[in-house]
Amino acid sequence: MDRLSRLQPSSVALWGKMNVGQMLSHCQAPLQVALGERQLKQSFVGFLFGRIAIKQFMKDSAFKKNLPTDKSFIRKTEHDFYQEREKLQLLIQKFTKSNSQIMASTIHPFFGKMTVEEWGKLTWKHLDHHLKQFGN
Repeated sequence: MDRLSRLQPSSVALWGKMNVGQMLSHCQAPLQVALGERQLKQSFVGFLFGRIAIKQFMKDSAFKKNLPTDKSFIRKTEHDFYQEREKLQLLIQKFTKSNSQIMASTIHPFFGKMTVEEWGKLTWKHLDHHLKQFGN
């Protein structure tokens, strides 16, 4: 939360195509999926390779830059920095207090069903990746 609060509307990406408002909106989408607020079907490619790929993503190494993402997570329009940051902060708080049964039954659009521990680690790594993208 401290790193998130240090972001500014003027923060510039070190890589990628999103501006800071778009990134804040983008980071909300996987949290909404994990919390069961947004339901997505697993992609065919994810069905074939998701369980293999999750093992790579659970390693302690950071996410690589410019990885593909679910099309519904892509943000191309402008997003208000302050509104999106507040929404993301609220979702993170909700995630930390969430019902583990919901997460355990939620389908990730690529990885499929994941454990609560996998959701937690993937969420942390995703947020860390994007905070680093903007120098935090």
